[in-house]
Amino acid sequence: MSLSAKTPNMNTTEWIVGSISTMMSEITTIELEFLDRVRQFVASEVLPFTRDWERDEAFPEDIWRRLAKQGLVGMTWPKQRGGPGISCEAFCRACTELAKGDPALAMNVAAVNALVIGHFDHFASADQIDKYMPGILKGEIALAWGLTEPDAGSDARRVKTHGTPIEGRPGYFHLNGRKMFITNGGRANLMVIMARVSETELTAFLMETAQPGFTVEKRIQTIGVSASNTVQFKLENAVAWHTPCKFEDAIGLLDRGRLAIAAMAVGIAEKAFELTVEYAKQREQFNRRLADMQSVQNMIADSAMELEASRLLVQSGAQKFDRGEKVAKEASYAKLFASETANRVTNRAIQIHGGRGMTREFLVEKLWRDAKLTEIGEGASEIQRLVIAKQVLR
Repeated sequence: MSLSAKTPNMNTTEWIVGSISTMMSEITTIELEFLDRVRQFVASEVLPFTRDWERDEAFPEDIWRRLAKQGLVGMTWPKQRGGPGISCEAFCRACTELAKGDPALAMNVAAVNALVIGHFDHFASADQIDKYMPGILKGEIALAWGLTEPDAGSDARRVKTHGTPIEGRPGYFHLNGRKMFITNGGRANLMVIMARVSETELTAFLMETAQPGFTVEKRIQTIGVSASNTVQFKLENAVAWHTPCKFEDAIGLLDRGRLAIAAMAVGIAEKAFELTVEYAKQREQFNRRLADMQSVQNMIADSAMELEASRLLVQSGAQKFDRGEKVAKEASYAKLFASETANRVTNRAIQIHGGRGMTREFLVEKLWRDAKLTEIGEGASEIQRLVIAKQVLR
């Protein structure tokens, strides 16, 4: 039953109850156990170190092996291919839990699973899968997805990186161009690279970074999610292995990616909200707790409401994805609303903490900075509104 499926014989209460029932979680017992392990991992191996990672602007060298041990690398790899086959709903919840510990780590895990693992699933050949997936699933091969360029951000079709077939090596191309704002780009061993092969045709390639044709030009310093090794790099006759696909199909992977970033935004907002409620209950001014002041209660109420709506939008989109339905509109709903919610919730958290909220002593200031990325990555809010309008008006 959908929200628009009210029948003449159905009273309002029955319609609401029926609509809510469609939102009940479809996560399996095995997935619930997986999520419990993720929460334990975050509590013991992520959250205690989030400030250290930000200060160092790096994750530990063994982070991908540790993530793989928890089943967080390749969790979206299908069961029929020998993977865990975690549902999109459980994947999004895992991203939320990771974001409550370290948003930069959540962003990396989201991108790897939605984009790179998704690319292998839909477009890689059997030979490519046999060569790379065993190492990927063990955390031995760090991954990145390379679309954005200095002149190609929101307008993805402006990609200038081009590929030229290598004579005598069928399926292999030389790539030339530049990429920037590439998540984990400075640590990745293997990348999916979007490139042009003609004036009108774009496609995708697998490219190993341990070669002379790949050069990191600069590490990009960011105000948030700074532990992620975001870089700009240059390709000069870099050797890459073609994964035959249309550009539009490859870009379609962003739908699940946007749901994952929305889930990341929910995690950031949830953590900031939890910290703020706890602080408001303890902090006293004018001989009463902040939690007893109506102005503070109003901010907390707004945050609670927006957080719940964000969770439901992510869940609805993820469940629709799991049913094999198109989710371009729903992914943009979730990504737009959850990202803007995360920014509002963290801003309120700073306000309620007062001057303390602006200090490094309190985690809310970091969450506030990290939240901004969710309004930009995987398509800025303006792009999400364009996608939604296009879907609604067609």
